[in-house]
Amino acid sequence: MENYLRIVVAFLKYDYGIKERGYSGEEQIWLPALTKVADEVVPFWLEENGFPNNNSLLQKNLINFVEEIKPDIVFFMLMNDEITLDTLDILKQKTTTINWFWDDHWRFESFTKYVAPKLTYSITVDKYSLQKYKNIGCENVILSQGAVFEYVEFIEKNIINYKYDISFVGGKNSTREWIIEELRKSGYSVECFGSGWKNGKVSFDEMKNIFIETKINLNISNSLPYDIRFYNFLKQNNKNQNLKIDIREPIKTLKSIKSKLFPGVKYYTPKNREQIKARNFEIPGCGGFQLTNYVLSLEDYYDIGKEIIVYANIDDLKSQLEYYLIHEEEREQIKKAGHARSRNYTYEDRLKSIISDIYFKKNISRRI
Repeated sequence: MENYLRIVVAFLKYDYGIKERGYSGEEQIWLPALTKVADEVVPFWLEENGFPNNNSLLQKNLINFVEEIKPDIVFFMLMNDEITLDTLDILKQKTTTINWFWDDHWRFESFTKYVAPKLTYSITVDKYSLQKYKNIGCENVILSQGAVFEYVEFIEKNIINYKYDISFVGGKNSTREWIIEELRKSGYSVECFGSGWKNGKVSFDEMKNIFIETKINLNISNSLPYDIRFYNFLKQNNKNQNLKIDIREPIKTLKSIKSKLFPGVKYYTPKNREQIKARNFEIPGCGGFQLTNYVLSLEDYYDIGKEIIVYANIDDLKSQLEYYLIHEEEREQIKKAGHARSRNYTYEDRLKSIISDIYFKKNISRRI
């Protein structure tokens, strides 16, 4: 049928492919957003076709599925080597293949540069990686950004009964555990939600309510910081790691700790560079005040100081918490401004723009 757009999504159905962690963002956010862009979206769930224990079956099933469905696009959100380079080569000959690369800020050299040449199009959220794509011969690269999973249309202070002074939503790791412990030592009450925390993982509806019902929503980096206090924390909490801390040589210390904490992981480099994340858009888009670590390009999307607030380090974070818990009117003005700006940042809008751009390049006349 002319101009009928069919997309196959080759996604993980569950968070990191683990059923106990609940449904993935791909299943709950990306699939619904794509159904608003295409005429037909057909899911190919990796876990139901061999992932993670039977990789050869997964490759065979995916190739056969694409040959049967004959989609215009196969859309990926690859994390590692779940789909082999050989399979990507085969699929590229049969249809248009796209992958959304979230981690080019720190994984371009260890992951993206091997995968991107095997795709028809690559989507990156790091404008500083655009030249890197060109350097490896990839011209079909699209710069995009994260987005809000559901834009909340109406927020007013007088109808909000704040349940939390400070909250954080995200998986627990050593960096975040250290930051939360430091804040609690300083007398701040912080409620944490997500895998690894006492409150556990929450649904997207619950997450939305947390953002709205919290005075200050933290967005905390998950990269390894260059702060000797963090490594002393690691040493105290990982006695069997035999970590050596030398305040005179922080770079050497960091490399040593990385090798012990992340041994032998293929296609993976311990994260030591900040990156813009979906959470940067989700908090204000759902009507929450955001206090986030600074990341490059954040100023391209929000007016820092007027629409969101950023901190540089743990001490800066404490000072800003103290200030914005007291200065409520200023906090509410910033929250409303950030919320208004986020109206432009939804996955549906981003995907419409991307798919339209791709089809324009292919000279296919289609209104999306």
